Amino acid sequence: MLYSPLNIAKMSSKNSALQQFNNLVSTKFQLYNSLFTSLPFHKIENTGILISLLLLSCQDGFDKEKSPEEIIDSFIQKQTNFTTEQEKIDLLFKFVQYIERQVVLFDAIEDAAFSGVNDLNGVGSLKQLIIKINEQQVEDKLIDAIKDFKIRLVLTAHPTQFYPNNILGIIDDLSTAINKNNEGQIFSYLNQLGKTPFFNKKKPTPYDEANGLIWYLENVFYQASGKVISNFKMAFPNAINNNNAIICMGFWPGGDRDGNPFVTTESTLKVANALRGSIIKCYYQDVRKMKKRLTFKVVDAALAEVENKLFNNLFVPNYILDFNSEYLLQSLGFIKQTLIQEHGSLYVDLVENLINKVELFGLHFATLDLRQESGMHSTVINDLNEAFSFLPIDYNTYSDEQKTAYLFSLKQPINTTNQLGVFAQETLESFKAIQSIQQQNGELGCNRYIISMCHKAFHVAEVHALFVCAGWQYGCINADIVPLFETIQDLEQAVYIITILYQNPTYKEHLKTRNNKQTIMLGFSDGTKDGGYITANWSIYKAKQQLTQLSTLYDIDVVFFDGRGGPPARGGGKTHKFYASLGNRISDKEVQLTIQGQTISSNFGTVHSAQYNIEQLINAGVSNKLFTTNKANFTAPQEALVNSLSAYSLQAYNNLKDHTNFVSYLQHASPLNFYTETNIGSRPAKRGAKATLALSDLRAIPFVGAWSQLKQNVTGYYGVGTALKTIEENGMWEDMKALYNSSLFLKTLFDNCEMAMMKCYFPLTAYLKNHEDYGVIWTMIEAEFKLTEAYVLKLSGKKELMEDYPVEQLSIQMREKIVLPLITIQQYALIKIRTNITAQALEETMVENYKKLAMRCSFGIINAGRNSA
Repeated sequence: MLYSPLNIAKMSSKNSALQQFNNLVSTKFQLYNSLFTSLPFHKIENTGILISLLLLSCQDGFDKEKSPEEIIDSFIQKQTNFTTEQEKIDLLFKFVQYIERQVVLFDAIEDAAFSGVNDLNGVGSLKQLIIKINEQQVEDKLIDAIKDFKIRLVLTAHPTQFYPNNILGIIDDLSTAINKNNEGQIFSYLNQLGKTPFFNKKKPTPYDEANGLIWYLENVFYQASGKVISNFKMAFPNAINNNNAIICMGFWPGGDRDGNPFVTTESTLKVANALRGSIIKCYYQDVRKMKKRLTFKVVDAALAEVENKLFNNLFVPNYILDFNSEYLLQSLGFIKQTLIQEHGSLYVDLVENLINKVELFGLHFATLDLRQESGMHSTVINDLNEAFSFLPIDYNTYSDEQKTAYLFSLKQPINTTNQLGVFAQETLESFKAIQSIQQQNGELGCNRYIISMCHKAFHVAEVHALFVCAGWQYGCINADIVPLFETIQDLEQAVYIITILYQNPTYKEHLKTRNNKQTIMLGFSDGTKDGGYITANWSIYKAKQQLTQLSTLYDIDVVFFDGRGGPPARGGGKTHKFYASLGNRISDKEVQLTIQGQTISSNFGTVHSAQYNIEQLINAGVSNKLFTTNKANFTAPQEALVNSLSAYSLQAYNNLKDHTNFVSYLQHASPLNFYTETNIGSRPAKRGAKATLALSDLRAIPFVGAWSQLKQNVTGYYGVGTALKTIEENGMWEDMKALYNSSLFLKTLFDNCEMAMMKCYFPLTAYLKNHEDYGVIWTMIEAEFKLTEAYVLKLSGKKELMEDYPVEQLSIQMREKIVLPLITIQQYALIKIRTNITAQALEETMVENYKKLAMRCSFGIINAGRNSA
């Protein structure tokens, strides 16, 4: 094979990164893990040696096709003198506690090595973008391209992160100590780690969840975003419009009511206040630092005034907010000009950096989004109608268009005092809260209302009506109404729904007040649960194309907000590559996506990693606007080919999903039933209160999480192998291969599929293949995995999964090795529980202990998957 200079450079870069990973991560983990083994931890002393032996027993046992029960029982019999059930359980709990701390250690070491392993100025970086713009001399086009372009990172409290805040703090401190090779501090932090509990005794409140994410805003995003914007402005001082913050932060904890009865108006207002207090604190700390340098006449007095204003609003009890972001910008602008004119611009960069941050974060820090499920709005509308009879008697016979038109015609607020039920009253109060937040934090404090499970156009009209009923002046609603399309059917209906909205006179007027911009959210998680991996991604891609075309027709700027999770099954993985591959038929006004759970800690857990990934998204978005040609778009034959691929994949996935025992298999084989007992999130694991679990009621996060812990990751690949095989059988293989090699979108899709497969391990559950009820499903899943692996490698020409990403490949392999004993213990506990149900073999106390054991294993297993695979 002949290699071009570019390919040789890429190979060299990969080899260098892999060598750095071995030096900075692999070797250090072995070193510190051996130290970790010898520490006198409370209740888990001497566990490290046994863990090493258990790992070997698991590897050898699964090679010999033994079940988790056989492996664990044999290990305990050979390596211990324990005979009672309680002694066995106590030992296994010690193992769990130890392994979950090993995962923390690995996380901290990887965080510390981030800048050494990743080329922060390489492909996809801001520096690379600057070089490309200068080389192609398109700075004039850049000004136009980014006049209204931005990325919006929306932090959500979705329960996929099992680290409590105190553990996150230890990871951060430990990473810093490892970077400095401070052995004394490392030893102390490892000791602290061993003694710090992981488990929350009670569920966090929405406010608790908000505080956890505010930690990232203060310690990571504030610094990283400021650096990115400062560097961008330094390169192109005239390109960025000061009225358009290129980086925006969004926030869901405290505002996301969808399926979460614990989110109230009180918690929404409390979180908004916390966000404002947090950003004022950040400004105050920066001003205090600046005072040490800006000691000059006039400047020192102006800075002292700003400091005093910030201090009063931070520390004086019951102090009424008496400034806004415009005050800060004017004061800092005066200081900047004084430094330039009278002090030779000395330390002017310090002031400019703070100005950049104020322009980004204002007094809101992050925009608090409100979200609720469409059916809840319909319930409130019905409650209002029962109390005030404002709907026509025959309203329920109206068509969707008629309901939409009537609801948009409602113009008068309703005095609801003491006339409504608790839920309806609380819902209306949430609409009023938006006004209160805007008065304190500015409009950007809270100006979006998201409708999940938006099936009809009148679901948007209901929200507009509730704004009016709650007291917003008709025609002056300072908030975006954002429909969220999640299921495959909703994605297919999206154009029809949005067409009705664009044609409605009232909604057209509302959009005019919002600068003729319509934000549409598209959810990957429920789409994947509904239609499988390929169909969900392709349906979203097509919906974006169609909605872009429709919006252009109506002269509306459409902005897409992607509900992406951590793993590929929920839209995660190589996210920035998806945005770089969109072509020019999909709106590229903004890049908006949710950042949640382990994705926050893995991709944005440190200032270096956050800056790196923010730059990757900016590079992808700006490059797509500046450098994309028609070559990035699918031709009609290519689109037909992907349509076929999606159809074949959907059929295979539906064959599995529609199996009578599909949901019960997941309940039987995985820890799904114990998900809510982990106390990692305030939201229930399913919608509704029905005793019997239906797939439609099960939330995507526990659904995907259960497959992940089962090490089968069905939602990340199932149907892909069958689809590719059918493509080949129908004589379209060469076309498929040519499209794969030319399409970044398709290549990224399959790269992410490989990431999901890398974390599968079927020997863990092979004991189920002969099960009377579930053997058929297990066999179907394993067969599809093998078929997908074979065909993905055949398509790419690789010899092994993730061959193009050797660093991430090795990281996953090391993490999977760490948790192999953990997934074995979890399956062992599940087997014990099931055996007892059928044979009544254990005391009730022992059964409860095994349930707790199965649940606790989830912590380390999920945390080990933080690299979004």
